[in-house]
Amino acid sequence: MFSSIRIKLTLWYVVVLAITVVVFSVVAYFVMVNALRRDTDERLFEMARNFDIALEAELEDESAPTASEKAISEAVNEMQFRDYQFLIVTKQGHLVASTANVGLATTALPDDAFQTVESESEPMRVYRAPLINGQNEYRLFVFHSLREQNALMNRLAGIFLIGVPLTLILAGFGGYFLARKTLSPMVEMGRQAGQISAQNLSERIFIKNKDDELGKLATVFNELLARLDTSFEQQRRFMADASHELRTPLAIVRGEAEVALSKDDRSSEDYRESLNVVHDESKRLTAIVEDLFTLARADAGQFRTNLAPVYLDEIAGDAVRSIQVLADRKKIGISFDAQTEMPFAGDEPLLRRMFLNVFDNAIKYTRPGGSVDVECISSDGVYQITITDSGIGIPPGEQQNIFERFYRVDKARSRSDTDTSGAGLGLSIAQWIAELHRGKISLVSSGENGSVFSIQFDREGQ
Repeated sequence: MFSSIRIKLTLWYVVVLAITVVVFSVVAYFVMVNALRRDTDERLFEMARNFDIALEAELEDESAPTASEKAISEAVNEMQFRDYQFLIVTKQGHLVASTANVGLATTALPDDAFQTVESESEPMRVYRAPLINGQNEYRLFVFHSLREQNALMNRLAGIFLIGVPLTLILAGFGGYFLARKTLSPMVEMGRQAGQISAQNLSERIFIKNKDDELGKLATVFNELLARLDTSFEQQRRFMADASHELRTPLAIVRGEAEVALSKDDRSSEDYRESLNVVHDESKRLTAIVEDLFTLARADAGQFRTNLAPVYLDEIAGDAVRSIQVLADRKKIGISFDAQTEMPFAGDEPLLRRMFLNVFDNAIKYTRPGGSVDVECISSDGVYQITITDSGIGIPPGEQQNIFERFYRVDKARSRSDTDTSGAGLGLSIAQWIAELHRGKISLVSSGENGSVFSIQFDREGQ
């Protein structure tokens, strides 16, 4: 039961409210008690002053020195109040005069200025003050009944004892209702999310209010679903493309093997030709599998780089020399221009592979007799390697897809003019290697006269 967020929120709400209400009630109760007591003490003090005034008036009418106790008695008789009682005793504790029997022995009277005492019938608040008349010294006690005050405080305590639990009960029901109403959109979001699977990732959670917290949470969920949908689609396309790319060389290998085994009287030249075909397709299969394995390790974050001081211009130059053989086969002129040294911290085999993939892509899509130019420059804290070819170009609608895996530009259109063999993984791997070194590779421009690629790295390295 306590695993429900609604129950937890309600309990927390009730507990916090209970602490607040109880603390407020206790503080209010004692503030009220102190206020009433302070008011009572002020009234007692005022009554004592009134008695002094009345006694002075009586003493003015008396001429005999022994008439002071008589004046005290007459002053006491004048101080007749329903809620106040007066008592005067000598210094030795003998009773001189009083307005009523307060039920206290004179020896039990308090010595403090203000004190609460218990009489025979009710609690009383008493104020003691010295009373001096010539050579005689007396003590004045003014009493006030606390019956009504205590009754008022008892009623107030009863109100708190009944009101606080009732308030908490009502607050608990109200808090549960509010928590349920507040969390109902989240419950609905959970229900909708539970109905979304790999088969319907295009579904989205309904957002009632995009500006509140739940709306923002639903927006985050929808963005996550969009990313998952894109990833699933890429994965499905990746598997389909990989299957297609692997199926063709496997079919060729199988076909050549079947042809070679179908006749017993084939010459050695026929067998050699079949084995050459099998060998070439096996190399192609090996390259595709190695590229797939590289990308899989990259996606899993398991590829470790071995960074060391290198020179980008030297690695690019070596890659140009390595790719020269392919350029010569198609009679493509390839030039290399490095204006300055490019010291860098990187993984030399990976950087070399990146350059080879980009240069190989440029040669594949360049017609025989064309040209590929590689230029290395350093400016504004950036190393830039620019690759310019005179190839067939990339249509505007396909330029944003060239770095996707297994993507190749309009194979049917260009098959007759260029050598577009390959799995379409070269630029994807090149982009990954550039990003691994905190660089970027991009298509600057492309048209009928060729394409321009740019590879940029921060000159400070890693």
